[in-house]
Amino acid sequence: MDFLELKRNTGAEENRARDLFYALWIPDLFMSRVECDEMWSLMCPTECPGLDDCWGAEFEKLYTKYEGEGNYKGQIKARNIWKSIITSQIETGTPFMLYKDACNGKSNQQHLGTIKNSNLCTEIVEYTSSDEIAVCGNASIALPRFVDANGNFDYAKLNKIAKIIVINLDKMIDSTWYPVWQAENSNKRHRPIGLGVQGLADAFQLCRLPFTSEGAKMMNKLIFETIYFAALEASCELAERYGSYSTFENSPTSKGILQCDLWKCPPSEATSFWNWKELRQKISKFGLRNSLLISLMPTATSAQILGNNESIEPYTSNVYSRRVVSGDFQVVNPHLMADLIKLNLWNDEIKNMLIAHGGSIQNIPEIPIEIKELYKTVWEISQRDIIDMAADRGPFIDQSQSLNLHLASPSYSKCTSMHFYAWKKGLKTGMYYLRSRPAVDAVQFTVDKEALKICHVPAAPPPPTTPTPTTSDTPSTS
Repeated sequence: MDFLELKRNTGAEENRARDLFYALWIPDLFMSRVECDEMWSLMCPTECPGLDDCWGAEFEKLYTKYEGEGNYKGQIKARNIWKSIITSQIETGTPFMLYKDACNGKSNQQHLGTIKNSNLCTEIVEYTSSDEIAVCGNASIALPRFVDANGNFDYAKLNKIAKIIVINLDKMIDSTWYPVWQAENSNKRHRPIGLGVQGLADAFQLCRLPFTSEGAKMMNKLIFETIYFAALEASCELAERYGSYSTFENSPTSKGILQCDLWKCPPSEATSFWNWKELRQKISKFGLRNSLLISLMPTATSAQILGNNESIEPYTSNVYSRRVVSGDFQVVNPHLMADLIKLNLWNDEIKNMLIAHGGSIQNIPEIPIEIKELYKTVWEISQRDIIDMAADRGPFIDQSQSLNLHLASPSYSKCTSMHFYAWKKGLKTGMYYLRSRPAVDAVQFTVDKEALKICHVPAAPPPPTTPTPTTSDTPSTS
């Protein structure tokens, strides 16, 4: 339990390590016991060997065997541990959450052994051992570049670019310098790579699709199906030329099982642009050059350089500060500004109301409803929809995705409901950071107060402070 306290803001200083990043590697058995309000047994890994080397039914069998033998250090209600997890997340945004059985059961590296952890950002999920340190070269695709002037998304171009990136990332495996031999050993044996994206929210806005609209949900699926298909095809072509990676045999893919099959969600021939049947035949014949292909990383820095929103995230605000050498500048969502200019609505009055409302346009009466729908911030979007969209693209992500979840005012019941929903949807990464709104938004202090008075619109009150978690014991999955 002390582990869950290490990053908290209160408590004895000698018992805190706030500069470290903490994550939980959660078996399904623990989630089931929280849901059923059962006990959880605390075991010593030395006295109960093998638990970290198995998953799924094998883990549950061994765990309950040790439990039945009384081979544990103590027992505690699973919900008490869960409350400590949620309390820490509400206060600090962590620990991150990954589901052990989903990560292993849906991995193309599962034949190598049990995967025991992810990288820091929770999107790289690879096998490690005493003589292997997992390595992955990543690249992100700037999705707004595939939207034409008419608001149409070019999937053929995306396919072409994704294949080029696979070829270059594969070359990097052989040409890069490795600081330790274990990293080189792992990378050259399994040859994993990670294609991700940035600017998904920008692409939706350029296509005139509100983030959680049916059109955006379909586009979300098609984008990641296209990238996964292209990556598989390019990797197969490389395997035909240079040979498959050395541990291809006995992998799920070698048996004709792709990531979408592990999710039990094969692409629909009726809606797919791509010939999956032909690709499967090629993979069966030539294999793959790379064991893993897709991972959705955060892209915070590269997205800022290219002027895109981060990764797969909705906009957190339509106005934000950007710090450069010459000072701090307020930046407005460029797509929103362009639309307001077209509607002859961009002026000082709208600017001040936008800042006063914390970057939200929902309470500005002059702005049309269709624009309000298109430019909702993450605080105005249901996290159930965010999780649904993560699950929709999951069958095309053979590693995982850095999935931040946002609650303006997090509580025990809200967080519990959110986590159980993500777990039951089959996500590998249940949550990277839990983001909540600050008590005071500094950007509001730059509002021209006199101009705001003329607008007759009161400045938005600061969001409520973070509440104390409730004491409800029943996990909600609504």
